[in-house]
Amino acid sequence: MRIIPASELIINDDGSVFHLHLRPEQLADTVILVGDPGRVALVSEFFDSKECEVSNREFRTVTGSYKGKRITVLSTGIGIGNIDICVTELDALANVDFSTRQVKEQKRQLTLLRLGTSGAIQPDIRVGEFVFSRTSCGFDGLLSFYKGRDAVCDLALEEAFVKHTGWYEKMPRPYFVNADKRLFEHFRDVTREGITIAAPGFYAPQGRWVRLEPHDTQLNAKIESFDYEGRRITNFEMEGSALAGLAALMGHRAATICTIIAQRIALDACTDYKPFVRKMIETALDKLAALD
Repeated sequence: MRIIPASELIINDDGSVFHLHLRPEQLADTVILVGDPGRVALVSEFFDSKECEVSNREFRTVTGSYKGKRITVLSTGIGIGNIDICVTELDALANVDFSTRQVKEQKRQLTLLRLGTSGAIQPDIRVGEFVFSRTSCGFDGLLSFYKGRDAVCDLALEEAFVKHTGWYEKMPRPYFVNADKRLFEHFRDVTREGITIAAPGFYAPQGRWVRLEPHDTQLNAKIESFDYEGRRITNFEMEGSALAGLAALMGHRAATICTIIAQRIALDACTDYKPFVRKMIETALDKLAALD
């Protein structure tokens, strides 16, 4: 059995994993991922009790209990690269024996739910709605660095999108990964279904033009008009595709739910969106507490 070298999985002197600074016993089976470290406090204030609080860089973690359910909430910071770090280290905490540096024979399945904010790109989606990313589309290329990429992707949807947009071949090829089916069904009554794009940046990758012009100024219009078997692309964010893809490859359950805080079609944004986010958190916690 392969022994994972110290250079591949760095373990701190206190037995915690390198970036997250968590020890295996501090991780719950159910994990809420948020971008903003400040949002960890917002989630954990709903907890009935707290076991531990750990912080390193943008990665802040609280593990506690909500209505009898043990839950970890972790801030990932912004972007796909941080999701690569967080999901890999969470999986290592669950499925690698730190003493032997070997993968455990008995695998532990995590439930990973990202709660984020997002901009809608369809005119009928209102600010304050919760969109469940039934499918996540990555513009980042991350998943192509991992063996098995095609096995967890919807290749027909990918090909249709590339053809429809006239995708520029020098940009990373987009990939489409579905959320966990059980999570989709469980949250179906409190969310709106969507196909969500995870962009590798906030500006040009999402079609924004400040001083630097995007390569394809019509890409957003092409995205908005894309239709695949009656399904549309609904919103932009920056992390969900890597979460869905890595979790699928590792055997974890994962999904992304976003509160809509901007309407890209109406060229409008809501800066006072905290009440919407708070409602999303409370709704998600109640649903997770009832999940087997």
